[in-house]
Amino acid sequence: MALILAIESSCDETAVAITRDGELLANIVSTQIEVHRKYGGVMPEIASRLHTENISVVLKEALEVANVKLEDIDAFAVTRGPGLIGALHVGLQAAKTLAMLYKKPLIPVHHLAGHIYANEYVEKLEYPVLAVVVSGGNSELVIMEDDMEFKVIGETRDDAVGECYDKVARVLGLPYPGGIPIDKLAKEGTHAYNLPTPLQGEHTYDLSYSGLKTNVINLVHNLEQKGEKVNVPDMCKSFQDVAIGMVLDRAKRAALEYQVKEVILAGGVSANSYLRSEIQRIMGELNIKTIIPPMWCCTDQAAMIAKVADKLYKTKLFADLSLSVDPNWIIEDYKKF
Repeated sequence: MALILAIESSCDETAVAITRDGELLANIVSTQIEVHRKYGGVMPEIASRLHTENISVVLKEALEVANVKLEDIDAFAVTRGPGLIGALHVGLQAAKTLAMLYKKPLIPVHHLAGHIYANEYVEKLEYPVLAVVVSGGNSELVIMEDDMEFKVIGETRDDAVGECYDKVARVLGLPYPGGIPIDKLAKEGTHAYNLPTPLQGEHTYDLSYSGLKTNVINLVHNLEQKGEKVNVPDMCKSFQDVAIGMVLDRAKRAALEYQVKEVILAGGVSANSYLRSEIQRIMGELNIKTIIPPMWCCTDQAAMIAKVADKLYKTKLFADLSLSVDPNWIIEDYKKF
């Protein structure tokens, strides 16, 4: 029974989790959202500094909640990437220091693999699986024929969907992070603005959000220059229909083409109520099982890193102390470090 301590610091959450043979004993998260909100997005330098300040506090609390000591830990796991390079470094240096001091294995974990396997806190995955990964920094469709086998069949060509939400929210005068207020206001609006659907007509699983974001920004500015007021709920509804519609379209086509047994959501945008309800409706009509992660699994935390680390511990996929971070690490290369 492996006792694993995992550290996550890829963006603006400092997190430590402890599991025993896959069972979650502690999952402590210190979020920086309030600090970054005044800037309308994550400031990398500030994020790194706050991770440095918070990591020892979060580590101490996790050990207390789990009622274990550092010398009891069998392996130390850490998010190696993708993410903000400075933020990733803080977590990695902490994990490397602990692995060196206690002479225990160091396990590098891919951040998106963590988001995918967070769903196993709900139930075991049944393969083949289509993982719809949607977050502030990443948008990917991943086919998994078996456990820890990843094949990226589609990804964003520019902005990630969550990043697009944040930038649209900013131009509409809504708070950061943008996903929550846009999702809420979209329920009050109607699809009144004609926004283009990127890559429409192309048979691709790729996504694109830069053009959609720019179109919303230009439309808002043009209306303001004419002295016309933007109907914010209507704009939120019009934007969300297109942004989430792209994800739903590709998920439906991929699920059928690859004949998957189930579809899972992963990443911060999987908290979106429209995406959650529509993916269940669409896959239900196709008789394909859907796993929707609980809300606590949607945001960044270390429990998901520990879940993957438990699998890697069993296969002895360890790194030495020369390990470095990789902010652009590809999920298909999770064994290469």
